[in-house]
Amino acid sequence: MVWRAWRGRRIPLAWLLLTRQPMRLAVALAGISFAGILMFMQLGFRDGLFDASVTIHRQFDADLVLMSPRTISSIGMAAFPRRRLVQAMADPAVRGITPVHWNLLLWRNPETRTTRSILTLGFEPSDPLFIDPALTRQAQVLTQRGRVLFDERSRPEFGPIAERFRAGEVVETEVAGTRVRVEGLVNLGPSFGADGNMITSRETFLELTPASSPGSIELGLIRLEPGADAAAAAERLRRLLPEDVRVFTKAGFEEFEKTYWRTSTAIGFIFTLGAAMGFIVGCVIVYQILHSDVSDHLPEYATLMAMGYPLPSLLRVVGREGLLLAVLGYLPAYAAGLGLYALVRSGTRLPVYMNLDRALVVLVMILVMCLASAALAMRRLADADPAEIF
Repeated sequence: MVWRAWRGRRIPLAWLLLTRQPMRLAVALAGISFAGILMFMQLGFRDGLFDASVTIHRQFDADLVLMSPRTISSIGMAAFPRRRLVQAMADPAVRGITPVHWNLLLWRNPETRTTRSILTLGFEPSDPLFIDPALTRQAQVLTQRGRVLFDERSRPEFGPIAERFRAGEVVETEVAGTRVRVEGLVNLGPSFGADGNMITSRETFLELTPASSPGSIELGLIRLEPGADAAAAAERLRRLLPEDVRVFTKAGFEEFEKTYWRTSTAIGFIFTLGAAMGFIVGCVIVYQILHSDVSDHLPEYATLMAMGYPLPSLLRVVGREGLLLAVLGYLPAYAAGLGLYALVRSGTRLPVYMNLDRALVVLVMILVMCLASAALAMRRLADADPAEIF
């Protein structure tokens, strides 16, 4: 039985052909891994920037959101009458509302005295704003005029605010030329449109932006009764409210922001093109390796054909070489992608993470890249004629 198993074993011809020249194999794997890393980084940057654009949006305690139809994105928020949010209370599914002011203001670094735009949110401290219940407890300190909560995950260009606050120092600076004091820290994270965040009361916000109308807001958060259908409630409010306000579900609110960055800017096209270029580079590398391998071993392939081996079986050998190259090249690319994502998060604080969807997309792209290159290299073998070679 052992002898029959031994005689019936399949010779790993594809593996033997690849490993016959270790240096060529190493170069091939390096090229495939480089192409995979390039695709991982381009797609990771693209998705990370889109996810970063809704960092704040995801944390709002809301089922529906009201916005002005003139709003184009978080960096261009337009105001609408606050009374529209009050009118929304007429719907029986509405449980509560939170009017929110939203604007980019200039924050002065208390150490370097340089200024930088910071996203500022103003609301009534007694109203729910974020899902995190810790903010509700912290918001009580905002009842004093000139008090703010600073996002400790903001970029370091705003100054060592979190470090000084934890050290027990009184942290004061200027925002839009007005003196403010940091009374607490929150953990939100920068978005694509803002490098830092600050939360304050409605009263302080209006003091920082004297040109703002007290009767206008930039966002209206609506909380529904438990079990209420958000899509149905949004449709009812669209019929109820005038055309000077738009109604979104929370998911639609996030998608509205992503769509702006995806379609109104070059971000999506640039990073998608970068991933496509990595794919093309990988195809060229793999094709050159497999074409050279087939050309170098053409007499051996011709000998096997002369001995009676059918052409399809030999073509499958080339196909298996492509499959082996794809798997062996993907593994280091995946490992390098994990490390580079961590480096990007540390350096930019953007939410660039490895997820299953992206890992599978890159794997499929590498498989297609290698198998397509193998199919092109097969043409060299298919044209081989044992009589001409010998």
